[in-house]
Amino acid sequence: MANYIHVPDEAPAVPKIDVTVDESDYRPGALKLIKELRPNWKPSEVKMKFFTDGITNKLLGCYVGTAMQDVVLVRIYGNKTELLVDRGNEVKSFRVLHAHRCAPRLYCTFNNGLCYEFLQGTALEPEHIRSQPVFRLIARQLAKYHAIHAHNGWVPQSDLWLKMGKYFALIPKYFKDPEWNARLSIEVPSPRCLREELVWLQQSLSVLGSPVVLCHNDLLCKNIIYNRDEGNVKFIDYEYAGYNYQAYDIGNHFNEFAGLNEVDYSHYPGRAFQLQWLRSYLEAYKEHKGQGSDVTDREVEILYVQVNRFALASHFFWGLWALIQAKFSTIDFDFLGYAVLRFNQYFKMKPEVAALNLPE
Repeated sequence: MANYIHVPDEAPAVPKIDVTVDESDYRPGALKLIKELRPNWKPSEVKMKFFTDGITNKLLGCYVGTAMQDVVLVRIYGNKTELLVDRGNEVKSFRVLHAHRCAPRLYCTFNNGLCYEFLQGTALEPEHIRSQPVFRLIARQLAKYHAIHAHNGWVPQSDLWLKMGKYFALIPKYFKDPEWNARLSIEVPSPRCLREELVWLQQSLSVLGSPVVLCHNDLLCKNIIYNRDEGNVKFIDYEYAGYNYQAYDIGNHFNEFAGLNEVDYSHYPGRAFQLQWLRSYLEAYKEHKGQGSDVTDREVEILYVQVNRFALASHFFWGLWALIQAKFSTIDFDFLGYAVLRFNQYFKMKPEVAALNLPE
């Protein structure tokens, strides 16, 4: 979601290795990559571990020895995900965030994926992200992302609406499987209905005055790594990173309090929790922008309204995304069911948040 990301001149170059990793027979391709990246590792001693949390790609950890100290992560892109993700943009985002010490090192790209550094820590669960002190760490880390300034005073634009328009054009009109087809026609809003909602979202959200900043755009629990020893959090996976509305990134994160595998929107944070979270965020954001750290109740209230309105756009975005994944993905996940969940929650939440108004 960016239309221009400038990589700092001092950022290390990222080599491209001409290797294709077969997701069903991954070891030979992964070993070719390891030979380039860790030439002193003996191929017979390289261990590989699959991480099963992702629903866009396949992720493989390569290491030697018993302790996972130096781990090279090999991410194999999911089928047709180039329709959903701008891969050149992902690499730029990775390099920019690494230059600002917000991301691990990107070792290389290859024909159908990329390799990067493993961050020590724990990938979080929904119950962790609302706990003390973790939620304040997350708020402050996100503020650090959002305060990374655009190149040479350039004023960034969000292409959220362009991207959603592109996704809308890609959603399947039918499925070959009769059962899926029935679910699509009965449980998913019609294309005409979705088009009307997309127009309404753009008209009602783009006038709220949310600043456009460098966003993560996919801040679900498993993309937050908590290092208890160092007392910090880091975010991983920058496929959807880019310039977008500040309030979208926060609203998207609040939606993720519901979890992914057993989604429960009763966990969406209430007003009292949100006000604490947003105040922590704004204090850090203003500090990073050199504007002091005093935050008024009015500033918190404005952000509260913006965030909850933009949480609607997040449901809509991932609803469209899931419909496209239902058509193309080879990952074992009920994408159609997930799309239904997101659209249902969108329509359930809409009357309440559409009634929120910015303070005078």
